[in-house]
Amino acid sequence: MIKNLYKLKISGKDFRQVINDLVRFKIYFNYSEIKEKECFIIVDDENLEKIKKLKSIYKIDIVNTYGPIKYKRLLKKYTFFLLALFIGFLLLTFLSSLIFRVEVVHSNKEIRNLVKKDLEEYNLKPYRFKVSFQAREKIVKKILEKEKERLEWLEIKESGTTYIVNVEERKKDKLKKIGDEQDIVAKKDAMILRIEASSGEIQKKKYDYVKKGDIIISGFIKNKEDVVSKVRAQGKVYGEVWYEVDVELPKNYTEKEYTNRNKNVLQLNIFSKTYNLFSSFKNYKNEDKFTIKNNILPLSLKITNLKEVKLRKEKYNINNASSKALTLATEKLEKQLQKEDTIISKKVLKKTEKKSKILVEVFFKVSEDITDSISIKNKEIPKDDKEVKEE
Repeated sequence: MIKNLYKLKISGKDFRQVINDLVRFKIYFNYSEIKEKECFIIVDDENLEKIKKLKSIYKIDIVNTYGPIKYKRLLKKYTFFLLALFIGFLLLTFLSSLIFRVEVVHSNKEIRNLVKKDLEEYNLKPYRFKVSFQAREKIVKKILEKEKERLEWLEIKESGTTYIVNVEERKKDKLKKIGDEQDIVAKKDAMILRIEASSGEIQKKKYDYVKKGDIIISGFIKNKEDVVSKVRAQGKVYGEVWYEVDVELPKNYTEKEYTNRNKNVLQLNIFSKTYNLFSSFKNYKNEDKFTIKNNILPLSLKITNLKEVKLRKEKYNINNASSKALTLATEKLEKQLQKEDTIISKKVLKKTEKKSKILVEVFFKVSEDITDSISIKNKEIPKDDKEVKEE
């Protein structure tokens, strides 16, 4: 057992007499240091009590302590400070686990309100606790399924105590009359890879960079320098589009894999505990088929179907995160791409370590159909100059 020890300073004209008295009264001590008019000795609890009972004209002070008593004294001395520090830590931890703002990024107020309302259904609103990356992905999937007629793509990013929600509205093609004259324009910024035109005049060529709205196939037909007619430009334009996708990869990552095993079992629920009778599945997803509940007692009996789940756990760090991040980023991007779109290349741009997760930025080159059109029905063919004027 560790003893409490005390370092005593004995000072006076002839402190050696005190030392003699200690020896005479069988008080055990160890010398620490001897000076001209004072000395230092070390004693334990028992011998300290004996010294306190001695009557002496010499001054005896405790100048230091060792063992458990030292930590007790420090704890007593700094109790208020340590308590304040602990409360501050708890408060900081609590506040950092809350979301104070949800920002939906979109120019259309109606879309912003729609997404905010859907998020609130899943408790993603200010002054609520943050949810895990996997939980956010599930919520995104459910919202996109619910709003499949309105939303093309959705992403929820955590930035401090804010959720930044990026959303892309699903564009519905406007019905055009077959005879309406039109230009074929770029739907988004891209580098042209291929142009397939069946009518109209091609204004761009392969590997040209175009911005959204740039005319690629014109509906105005020229003879030399003069515009002589206008038609319905038709064709397809394929371009290389660039994306940067952010992925949050937990350092301790758990992935669920469903096996082909499932069985119907009896499930007993008592208070908040669940017992599956005659089942050896360690991890599972259950689907209730029949339930008997007691409205007075907190118990129920169910017939439920258990589907076995295997949990695959991985540990990631800044060095081995690239491969998994590329997979997750690809899955994330593919949700917003069309079936005919093709990923040409991908690479990791940057990796950042942040607390319990690794943030990875991935750059993609994608071959997409960037065809869009604008009507030129109300534009007249110029007579004396080369400009196309509105009526």
